[in-house]
Amino acid sequence: MSSSSRGPGAGARRRRTRCRRCRACVRTECGDCHFCRDMKKFGGPGRMKQSCLLRQCTAPVLPHTAVCLLCGEAGKEDTVEGEEEKFGLSLMECTICNEIVHPGCLKMGKAEGVINAEIPNCWECPRCTQEGRTSKVKGGRERHLKKKPKPPLASAEGPAVPSPSPQREKLERFKRMCQLLERVPDTSSSSSDSDSDSDSSGSSLSEDEAPGEARNGRRPARGSSGEKENRGGRRAIRPGSGGPLLSWPLGPAPPPRPPQLERHVVRPPPRSPEPDTLPLAAGSDHPLPRAAWLRVFQHLGPRELCVCMRVCRTWSRWCYDKRLWPRMDLSRRKSLTPPMLSGVVRRQPRALDLSWTGVSKKQLMWLLNRLQGLQELVLSGCSWLSVSALGSAPLPALRLLDLRWIEDVKDSQLRELLLPPPDTKPGQTESRGRLQGVAELRLAGLELTDASLRLLLRHAPQLSALDLSHCAHVGDPSVHLLTAPTSPLRETLVHLNLAGCHRLTDHCLPLFRRCPRLRRLDLRSCRQLSPEACARLAAAGPPGPFRCPEEKLLLKDS
Repeated sequence: MSSSSRGPGAGARRRRTRCRRCRACVRTECGDCHFCRDMKKFGGPGRMKQSCLLRQCTAPVLPHTAVCLLCGEAGKEDTVEGEEEKFGLSLMECTICNEIVHPGCLKMGKAEGVINAEIPNCWECPRCTQEGRTSKVKGGRERHLKKKPKPPLASAEGPAVPSPSPQREKLERFKRMCQLLERVPDTSSSSSDSDSDSDSSGSSLSEDEAPGEARNGRRPARGSSGEKENRGGRRAIRPGSGGPLLSWPLGPAPPPRPPQLERHVVRPPPRSPEPDTLPLAAGSDHPLPRAAWLRVFQHLGPRELCVCMRVCRTWSRWCYDKRLWPRMDLSRRKSLTPPMLSGVVRRQPRALDLSWTGVSKKQLMWLLNRLQGLQELVLSGCSWLSVSALGSAPLPALRLLDLRWIEDVKDSQLRELLLPPPDTKPGQTESRGRLQGVAELRLAGLELTDASLRLLLRHAPQLSALDLSHCAHVGDPSVHLLTAPTSPLRETLVHLNLAGCHRLTDHCLPLFRRCPRLRRLDLRSCRQLSPEACARLAAAGPPGPFRCPEEKLLLKDS
C-alpha cells in the first residue's frame, strides 16, 4: 500500500520537541546572539520566535502526540525488555517520507532500514530504501543526500567494521585540517633554505592532479596547468615532496565583530513642525494658527489626543509636542513593546510612571538615555534587575524617584545606587551622587539600614520629602541620624513618612523638634508609639503646633 493511500497527512512532517536532557537544553540563554536580542525579555521586539543559538537541542525527540500511521498507537517500548522487541514497538520517523510507524507494523526486519544513530527515533524506512527514494525540498527539486552505507556482511576474516556516519567524517576532516594549519609555522621555519629557492624560481603542481583534488578543498590556480606564478611570497608545493602541506601561509586573524547597534532608531520630533497652519481641502489654510490649536489640545487627555492624531497628518505632527504630554502613565502592564518605547521618546514627557510594569533593564536604560528632561520617575513594584539600570543612566533633571515595594533588594544594592558613578575624576574634591538633585524620594517597603541612610544623607542633600514607611530596619537611631546637627536634611525636610516602622518608640519624638521646616509627619501604624506622646509633640511642635486629623498623623498649615 502506497503512502498516498493512507489518508490525509500521511507524509506530513511532525515538529520535534526538546529532549530536556542534553547540555544545550539545560543551559540558559546567552543574551548576546541575534535570537536573544530579539526576545522581549532582553528588550527586543519578539518577532523571530526562535530560541537561543546555544540552546538548540542536539537530539530532538518526537512529540507526545505522535502515533503510528498503521495501528494508531503510541510508542510502547517501555512495556518490553528485549532489544529487538523494544525496537519493534518504538516509533520511528522516516527522513524521506516523514511517516511515523512501528517497525513491527511493517513486518520487516531491522537490517532492511537505515537507522540514524545521531537523532533518536529517526531512520530511512525499508520501503524508501528499496525504492531508492530521496528526500525532496520545496519547489520540486531533489536534495541529494549521502546515503548511509549498509553495514557490510561478516566475512571469514573477521567481524565487519561499521562505517562512520557522514557527520562523523566531516568532523574528522575538520580536525585534520586544524592539525595541518597548526603544523604550517613549524615546517615553514625549518625549511628556510628551500623557501628561498622556491620563492625565486617558483614551483608547479603535478600535471595529472585533477581540479577537484586540491588539498583542503581549495581550487587550483588559474592559468597554465603546469606552473603557477609566485605572487607576494606565495608558493605552490608538489604534494609528497616533503614541504609544507598548505599552498600558502596563514593570514592574520579577522578583526572582532563590532557590537550590534540599536535595532529601533527613534528620532525626536522637529522643534518647529511644519506647516504652521492647517491646510484645508479647498486649498486655503485654516484661520487658527498652530499656537491656538496647541492651546485647544492642552485641554484634552491622552486618549483624546490619540484620536486627534488620526484626523490628518498635520494634527498628528502637532500632537507630538512635548507640552501636551507632561506625564505618561504606563503602569500595570505585562510588558512594553518597541512601539511603546518609541512613542515615549518622541513625546519627551517630564513624568513617567512605570509602576508594576514588566520593564527590562535594557528597555529602562534605553529610555533613560533618551529622556534627558525627565523630572519624575515612578518604578514602584518593578524588579530590582531592571531598576539597577539607574546606576548607569544619566539623570540630571530628576526631582522625584519612586522605588517603593521592590522585592529582593539588598542593602549593598541600594548603596550602589546611592554612591557616585565610578568614573568620578580623582582630583575632584566633592563627589556628586546620582541623586544629588532629587527633592522627593520614596523608599517604602525596602530593607534600608542605617549604613544606607548615612549614604543617603551624604549624596542626596536636597531632599524635602522622604518616604521610609514600612521599612523594617528603621528605628530610633535612624531618626537620630536624620535630625543630627551634621545632617543636611535637618533644614530641608518638609514631609516625612515613617508609617509602619515598628521599631520607633516614644524616645524619638522629641528629636523631630530639630526640624524647623517640617510640615507633615506620618507615624501611623507604629505599634510602640503611644497616642499620648504624639499628642504632646503636636501641642509643642517645632516652631508652631501641629494639628492631628487622624491618630499619629501630624500636619501643619503652611
